[in-house]
Amino acid sequence: MYYQTYYQSPLGNLLLVCDEEGLIGLWIEGQKYFLGNIKENIIKKDDHPILIQTQKWLDDYFHQGQPSINDLKLTPKGTQFQQMVWKILCEIPYGQTMTYGEIAKKVAKALNKKTMSAQAVGGAVGHNPISIIIPCHRVVGKDGSLTGYAGGIDNKIKLLQLENVDMTRLYEPRQR
Repeated sequence: MYYQTYYQSPLGNLLLVCDEEGLIGLWIEGQKYFLGNIKENIIKKDDHPILIQTQKWLDDYFHQGQPSINDLKLTPKGTQFQQMVWKILCEIPYGQTMTYGEIAKKVAKALNKKTMSAQAVGGAVGHNPISIIIPCHRVVGKDGSLTGYAGGIDNKIKLLQLENVDMTRLYEPRQR
């Protein structure tokens, strides 16, 4: 069984979805890959303990707290490669960024490979089903460009500003 509730955030409505084990999804309404690969029916249940705990985490986060990811039981569904990338995302400290290339190097090391494609990492980052909490908004291009956020570049900027990231070294990519 999957359960859902909505959370009103500064970014708009967020859809929170859990099962009995933990949080499996958090999407900004209308974002790319909304609901990911969930095909099953989802029951509205505002009082599910996992959803309540997630809402409290979000309250703290949006009021410039620095809640720990470890306070939540996250159970995103994805491939082994995606899971590896998402785990690395969880290690990016609040208020800091990491490049796709840096993540690719960590994945390559973990897999005992010489190199790993930053584009492959980008695909896994883009399919992160637990936005904000698994902080894919903290990933930037090697040149500091703010690329690749399924929730939209404007929302990525808002989240980075909320975390007081030094935006002087980051920039929006030019439209081609």
